[in-house]
Amino acid sequence: MTNYEAMFILQPDLEEEKVAEVMEKFRSLVENHGGEVTRLEKWGKRRLAYQIQHLREGLYIILRFKGSKEVVQELDRVFKITDEVIRHIIVRTAA
Repeated sequence: MTNYEAMFILQPDLEEEKVAEVMEKFRSLVENHGGEVTRLEKWGKRRLAYQIQHLREGLYIILRFKGSKEVVQELDRVFKITDEVIRHIIVRTAA
C-alpha cells in the first residue's frame, strides 16, 4: 500500500458535532475500501489565502492514510460531492 496525505478545508461555521461527523465519514470511507488511516488531525480554523465561496476562513483537517489508487479515487469523488468541504488535495507521501 502507498502512503497518502489528504488535506481538506471545511466551512468555518460548522458545529463541533458536524465536524466530528464529517471526519468520521472520511475515516470510515478509507477503512471500508481497504485502506488504513494512520493519522486524522484537526488543525483548526485558519485564514485562507484568498476567498473561496465568499469565505475568508476555513477549518483545516489532515488525513494520513495507506491505500491503493482506488481508495484515493473514491476519496476524491466523495470530497467533491460533500457540501461541507470547500477545498481538498490528496498527495502521495514518501513515508
